[in-house]
Amino acid sequence: MAEQVQELHGLDRESLPDDVLRSTQPVLLRGLMSSWPVVHAARQSDRAVVDYLRRFDSKRTATFLTAPPKVKGRFFYNENLTGFNFTLHHGPLSATLEQILKASSPSAPSIYIGSSLLDVYLPGFRAENVFEQTAELQELASIWIGNRSRIAAHRDLPTNLACVVAGRRRFTLFPPDQLANLYVGPIEFTPAGPAISLVDFHEPDHARFPRFREAMAHAQVAEMEPGDALVIPSMWFHHVESLEALNILVNFWWRDEPAYMDSPFNTLKLAMVNIRDLPPEQRRIWQEIFRHYIFEPGEATHEHIPEAARGMLAPMDEKRAHELRSALVQSFMHQLKG
Repeated sequence: MAEQVQELHGLDRESLPDDVLRSTQPVLLRGLMSSWPVVHAARQSDRAVVDYLRRFDSKRTATFLTAPPKVKGRFFYNENLTGFNFTLHHGPLSATLEQILKASSPSAPSIYIGSSLLDVYLPGFRAENVFEQTAELQELASIWIGNRSRIAAHRDLPTNLACVVAGRRRFTLFPPDQLANLYVGPIEFTPAGPAISLVDFHEPDHARFPRFREAMAHAQVAEMEPGDALVIPSMWFHHVESLEALNILVNFWWRDEPAYMDSPFNTLKLAMVNIRDLPPEQRRIWQEIFRHYIFEPGEATHEHIPEAARGMLAPMDEKRAHELRSALVQSFMHQLKG
């Protein structure tokens, strides 16, 4: 059995402690958003919360997914990983909400509106359902809406505060070091951006994925109801199940890193091109170089160099990052022309 995520009660959403927002472990904040008007509407009925959302509809065309009943809400690949088991659609948000209301039976097709920016599709929503934090967070807000669904375990670079508005959700979370035990699939061909675990959590194939038992030994589970919020630290894997006929989640994303920093995933891609397929001895050399300069930098990396001559070995700032990025672009352009 997976252990339960740590719970905290009685916190004020407008003054969350910094150590909670930046926790390196998941934290379930019971009832944090229980006073939101949208949560009050959800507690009345599914119709009431849909009507509440429609008040803010910007009339922009929304993107949503549908999957046949046989997949049991699991939005995933097809059998040979050459495509997906769902269909992509575009349509009015309000009309899609009505489709979800009608697809309330457990045997109905699955309908899923994935991450959609609140300020684009529901302008004004945040003014009534407030999450006020320091400007340093620079958070983005998204909304997720659907009937019963299962989203494969994946991880995101930003820190995530996931707030259940309607329905119930079950999050199963894993620390970043469980990467190998979750059998993550292709990196560049994915259902929705992040690479996902290939394990079906409802029917795990332990013969094909034997290390999954070890992953589950490190899992943490959060069972969430309307008004609850969950802090998901950066790069923690999370498998998400939506358990009711109508489920709505709002989340806030932010990174603590300076804005000039690019995604480390881009660095990973470059390393696959330039390092992964080197002979073993050369890879070991580069492993030591990365340890020295990147993962365990210290005085030994720069103390013997005059301060004015340290270049990229000096503390990074916006100006130096721009110079390095420009030099990389020139290098890439040279390779492309060659």
